[in-house]
This record gives sequence, C-alpha cells and structure tokens, in this order.
Amino acid sequence: MSKRLTISAAVFSLLLFIIAQSYFADLSETFFTPNRSDFLPKEQLVPPAPKIYGISTDSLQVVEGSILSGETMSTLLSNYNISTATIHSLAQKAQSVFALRRIRANQRYTLLHSTDSVRTARYFIYEPNETEYVIYDLRDSLAVTLHQRKVETVERELVGEIHGSLYQSVIEAGGTPGLVDQLADIYAWRLDLNHIQAGDIFKLIFEEKQINGKTIEQGQLKGAYIEHNGTPLYAIGFDQGNGIAYFDQDGQSFKKAFLKEPVEYSRISSRYTNRRFHPVQKRFKAHLGTDFAAPRGTPIRSVGDGIVLEAARAAGNGIYVKIRHNKTYTTQYLHMSKFAKGIRRGARVSMGQTIGYVGSTGLSTGPHLCFRFWKNGRQVDALKEKLPLAKPVEPKHQVAFTAAKEQILEQMLAMDASFQLENRLAVKEEKADQSSI
Repeated sequence: MSKRLTISAAVFSLLLFIIAQSYFADLSETFFTPNRSDFLPKEQLVPPAPKIYGISTDSLQVVEGSILSGETMSTLLSNYNISTATIHSLAQKAQSVFALRRIRANQRYTLLHSTDSVRTARYFIYEPNETEYVIYDLRDSLAVTLHQRKVETVERELVGEIHGSLYQSVIEAGGTPGLVDQLADIYAWRLDLNHIQAGDIFKLIFEEKQINGKTIEQGQLKGAYIEHNGTPLYAIGFDQGNGIAYFDQDGQSFKKAFLKEPVEYSRISSRYTNRRFHPVQKRFKAHLGTDFAAPRGTPIRSVGDGIVLEAARAAGNGIYVKIRHNKTYTTQYLHMSKFAKGIRRGARVSMGQTIGYVGSTGLSTGPHLCFRFWKNGRQVDALKEKLPLAKPVEPKHQVAFTAAKEQILEQMLAMDASFQLENRLAVKEEKADQSSI
C-alpha cells in the first residue's frame, strides 16, 4: 500500500514539473526573448536647420552685428574672403535695388559664411529700418533683393494719471515720445501743457504698428482726453477728406489756423518788444520778433499753410525764409543754419512742414530762431495775437462725425471703468503690503 502511494506521488511530482517547465517556457518567450528588430540600427530623424530671412542655415555660420562708423561693405566683406572684383560686381547689381553707398553706421546686419576655415561669406543681410531688409546673395550668381516685413496695425489704448510732467506720465503708462508730440500738438491751443497738474487724467486711443507682435511705431491718435482741474476735454480724430484733424465734442477744430510755435522743445529767450539792448550791436532798439533758443540743427516748422515769398541770406537776418499764408498773415524765420530740401521762392508749404534748421547765421550770438509775424503788413507780437480757428466739421460730414465721436466716447467710458478698477486693486495691494510689515 505504501509503495503504491510512493509511486503515485512520484508520478504526480513528475507531471507537476513538466507543467511548470512548459509554463515558464511560455513566460520566457513572452518576456525574455529579444526581438530581432531591437538589434537593427534605428533611423534618426534629424531636424532641419533653422531658417533666417527665409535662408537655410545648414552648413552656414551666422554672424550678427551693427555697421561700425567708417565701415563700408567693401571693408566688411573683405574679411570673409570676398574679392574686390566681386564687391564691384555686387555694387553694380545693387544700384537699382539698394545701393551699397546707402548703408549707414549703427544699422543692423546679419552675415552667413561657410563653416570651414576660409569662412567665405554666402549671404549679407542689411536692415535699413524696422520694416525692410536687403539680401545680398554672394554665391556664384550674385543677386540683390529688397524685402518688406508684414506690418500689422492694431488699435491700442492708454489711460493714466499725471504724476510730474505729461511727458513722463505718458511714457510711464507705455507711450512713446512721438505719442506725446501728437498730444502736445493737438492740445497746444486749448491747454498750457507745462501746467498740467498732478491728479489730472489722460486717455488715449491710437494705432500701433507691429511686426510679429513687436511694436515698431505708435502711430496716429484716433482720440484723446485730458481732464484738467476737473474739466474734461475730448479730442475726436476725424477725416473730412484731407487727413485726420481733431475736433471737440461740438465739432469745433482744436487747432488755430496756425501752430503755436515754429520750434518744438524750445524756450523763449527774448520776446517781442519796442526796446531791447541788442547783444551784437550793443545799443537799444526794437525787437519785433520772438526768439526761440534751441540746439543747432533743430527742425523749424512753418506755422501754417502758405507760399514761400523769400528763401535767401542777408547780413542781419542770416539764412531766412518768409512765407505768405493768406492776404492777412505773413511769417518770417531768421538765423537758420540751412534750408530744408525743396524750400525756395514760390514753393508751397503746409502747416508743420520743416522749412529749415536752427542756426546762428547773421547777427546772432548763438543758435536760435527769431520768429516774426505780420498782420495786414504790420509786425505784431505772435504770442499775443488772437488767431482764427481752423475750419469746424463741415455740415455734410456731421452724421459721420457724430458716429465717430460716439464710438470714441464709449471706448473711453470703458477705459475709465477699467482704470478705476486697477486703482482700487493697487490700493488693496498696498494696504495688504503695509499690514504685513
């Protein structure tokens, strides 16, 4: 009996062993048998070389920099194995596209050269401004092409409170000097911007030009608002067919028929008077003009539309321009360093157009502009003269103007709510910071 049990146990153990062997063999096939493909070489996906200015940089080294003072295309390219003969041929091809002589110091460039020890230039890309670039292809078949970047125009808003000067406050809010210039021109006849007070509010709606999301220029103001001493003053931009002009809510022009000053960012160094000690002639005499002190080379603007009567040079006046605006008003600009391009007798000029540059020619002790103003043939004090307003919105444009005005007022109302919310949040944060101290 015991012998049969022993044999049965042995048989059972043998069967169990065979089953176990089969099971682990299957596991081995499933988990431990290497796949042949694991030992085959894998195909690597190599990313393509990046492109700049539409050019593949494969096998090319990129050099970026700015043109140095006194540096020319010839001196620059000669460092990258480009011969004088090749540069001469390139100059001829570039003549009708973007001449090599137009390349200026401090402008950006990118050069692509071979990666070997010779470092031969293959492409030279020059950026004359933010919106254009020129590709000089230096390979066997020389080529020159001018390209325009895509410029997007978007509408932007700025709102802020005056702290210090208007200039400083607009810049701190995200504006540019050009935007401040526009604001100053618009409000020059309505407000003394030098006496804007802390706590006054400004709101601006303007166009901004961007390339790939980067701001390159803050452009035309579409609407503006300044609250001075609690009094709101809206400027509505509206085009009646001659470009954008600015009007108040009643459609009256913001501007007079003339600019307030012929030179921006200047100071009055001498006023109109019947008795002044002349610094050169050393005697008392009438000074029938207003002197604006400004750095040499500062642009001088015509204060109104008109025709150039004289563009000449005289012993006392130096280089000067005289402009007839209408049958009533004439202006004169003295002591210039030079005329602006195209300024000559008979030339037609527009308000704000540069007619020359500040200098010290004639009887003058330093760079300044002597500005003279005639009314009905008699010299008068330009600063005291009550000048006529420019034309209001014409009746035929009233409906369109009203629609433009309502849109701007609605936008500014929303800006005001946003500004108040931001101020409340800022106050809460300030209180929280103080409580944690």
